[in-house]
Amino acid sequence: MGIFKRLRDMTMASINDMLDKAEDPVKMLNQFLRDMEEDINDAEAAVAKQIAIEKRFQQQTQEAEEMVNKRAEQAMKALEQGNEDLARRALEDKKEHQTRYDELKRQYDIAKTNADQLRNQLNDMKDEFSKMKNKKDLLIARAEAAKAQKQINQAMSGFGVDNASKGFDRMTEKVLQMEAEAQASGEIRAKNRGLDDELDALGASSGVDDELAAMKAKLAAKKQP
Repeated sequence: MGIFKRLRDMTMASINDMLDKAEDPVKMLNQFLRDMEEDINDAEAAVAKQIAIEKRFQQQTQEAEEMVNKRAEQAMKALEQGNEDLARRALEDKKEHQTRYDELKRQYDIAKTNADQLRNQLNDMKDEFSKMKNKKDLLIARAEAAKAQKQINQAMSGFGVDNASKGFDRMTEKVLQMEAEAQASGEIRAKNRGLDDELDALGASSGVDDELAAMKAKLAAKKQP
């Protein structure tokens, strides 16, 4: 397991623990993304250093290889000119450069392997970060929905249906009492008004009787000579 994978796993475990305890998952998700960005920046710096090491070994390896080839050519040229001693010394130096080349080549292969591994891990981190960014909106929406549901459940738990029902029953009784009092008051007024009407009728005559008496008087006047 690479260092960046371990770092990512530790970060995700830490974030999951904080999310369990957090009151605001939205803020924590945004913080999680910021932390991942910082991890990626650190990883990019580490990868850049490893790539620099790889390039340095590559250059040194190429230089050692060039010296091996150069000394081989020089030894052959010296031998062609009949200078065996110079050819021998060139071959001895070639051997030293060959040993250096072999060691540098081994170090270069290790550095390249490490750099390739870190590149892949960095790409994995970036892919994970991209996935997290895509999931953030969905997770935030789910968090808000859960928060709203929790608020509704808390409100419903304290809704007090029994208290409300008792209160409504009490108010219903009060309204019925008010209606009964209003009806009784109307009946009393009606009784008092009926007595006044009867007393007023004693001295009142019907309009028809008055008109009939007037007609009788008019007719009697016509009959007189």
